Amino acid sequence: MGKGKMKTHRGAAKRVKLTATGKAKRFKAYKSHILNKKSAKRKRGLRTATLLSKADLKRIKRAIGK
Repeated sequence: MGKGKMKTHRGAAKRVKLTATGKAKRFKAYKSHILNKKSAKRKRGLRTATLLSKADLKRIKRAIGK
Protein backbone atom coordinates (compact mmCIF):
# COMPACT_ATOMS: atom_id res chain seq x y z
CA MET A 1 0.00 0.00 0.00
CA GLY A 2 1.52 3.33 -1.10
CA LYS A 3 1.52 6.58 0.75
CA GLY A 4 -0.72 8.26 -1.80
CA LYS A 5 -0.50 11.79 -3.06
CA MET A 6 0.33 14.75 -0.88
CA LYS A 7 -2.20 17.56 -0.96
CA THR A 8 -1.18 21.12 -1.75
CA HIS A 9 -1.64 23.56 1.11
CA ARG A 10 -4.06 25.92 -0.64
CA GLY A 11 -3.42 28.84 1.70
CA ALA A 12 0.32 28.71 1.00
CA ALA A 13 -0.23 28.23 -2.74
CA LYS A 14 -2.31 31.43 -2.94
CA ARG A 15 0.30 33.49 -1.09
CA VAL A 16 3.56 32.28 -2.65
CA LYS A 17 4.70 31.89 -6.26
CA LEU A 18 7.90 30.14 -7.33
CA THR A 19 10.28 31.96 -9.64
CA ALA A 20 12.01 30.28 -12.58
CA THR A 21 15.18 29.85 -10.51
CA GLY A 22 13.29 28.10 -7.70
CA LYS A 23 13.08 30.98 -5.24
CA ALA A 24 9.75 31.89 -3.65
CA LYS A 25 8.13 35.29 -4.17
CA ARG A 26 5.69 36.72 -1.62
CA PHE A 27 3.84 39.93 -0.94
CA LYS A 28 4.39 42.03 2.16
CA ALA A 29 2.02 42.27 5.13
CA TYR A 30 0.56 45.38 6.85
CA LYS A 31 -1.08 46.82 3.72
CA SER A 32 -4.78 46.04 4.33
CA HIS A 33 -6.07 48.53 6.91
CA ILE A 34 -5.08 51.35 9.30
CA LEU A 35 -3.29 53.04 6.41
CA ASN A 36 -3.74 56.70 7.37
CA LYS A 37 -0.99 56.65 10.01
CA LYS A 38 1.48 55.02 7.64
CA SER A 39 3.55 57.30 5.41
CA ALA A 40 3.26 57.22 1.62
CA LYS A 41 6.85 56.02 1.42
CA ARG A 42 6.11 53.11 3.76
CA LYS A 43 2.96 52.10 1.84
CA ARG A 44 4.84 52.31 -1.45
CA GLY A 45 7.45 49.93 -0.05
CA LEU A 46 4.76 47.48 1.02
CA ARG A 47 3.40 47.35 -2.54
CA THR A 48 6.42 45.58 -3.98
CA ALA A 49 6.87 41.82 -3.78
CA THR A 50 9.90 40.32 -2.07
CA LEU A 51 11.63 36.96 -1.89
CA LEU A 52 10.88 34.50 0.87
CA SER A 53 13.72 33.89 3.30
CA LYS A 54 15.99 30.91 2.65
CA ALA A 55 15.10 29.45 6.07
CA ASP A 56 11.41 29.06 5.09
CA LEU A 57 11.95 27.92 1.51
CA LYS A 58 12.16 24.14 2.06
CA ARG A 59 9.00 24.09 4.21
CA ILE A 60 7.01 26.23 1.79
CA LYS A 61 8.08 24.22 -1.25
CA ARG A 62 6.86 21.05 0.47
CA ALA A 63 3.54 22.75 1.35
CA ILE A 64 2.86 23.85 -2.22
CA GLY A 65 3.95 20.52 -3.69
CA LYS A 66 7.10 21.45 -5.60
